[in-house]
Amino acid sequence: MRLRILGFGVVASAILMPMTAGCGSDDPAEPIAAPPSPTITVAPAPTSSPTPAAALPTVDMYADVPLIDHTEWIDDADGRRLYVYPTAAGRADTFPAALDRAWGEVVAASPDADSPGMYDQFRCHWEWARLVKPNKPSWNLEPWRPAVGYEATVQALCNPGGPDPAGG
Repeated sequence: MRLRILGFGVVASAILMPMTAGCGSDDPAEPIAAPPSPTITVAPAPTSSPTPAAALPTVDMYADVPLIDHTEWIDDADGRRLYVYPTAAGRADTFPAALDRAWGEVVAASPDADSPGMYDQFRCHWEWARLVKPNKPSWNLEPWRPAVGYEATVQALCNPGGPDPAGG
């Protein structure tokens, strides 16, 4: 994208031209030549990410370590809830592909969890909740919550469709 910026000379010429017509010129209609306008190039805005790209690791320090300790389904007054218990590595791993590896561990332990809304809740916990509450014992995912997409799940503090009575 290229933007043109009007320099002071162009603006001044446009303002002063009627007043200076005839000064130093035989032709009163002859315009004063303006200097060329400078151009600048604007780079596209960076994409948003919870971790700046420069801070993302290039090697997964936890590649051979489980990220999820275990999962547990609980039935309560609101409906079924999956408690996901991350390991210390699961709380610390910031390697970009670790999210998908951790989700794979959740689905391997609890195949019923494999749905878009549950994934969005898990991703929200993985990317945001573990930063806000790093020592929370479990991440609670509920299949009865609406699948509203990742952005709306984050806006709902990982609990779309209302607050989490169990502390989510």
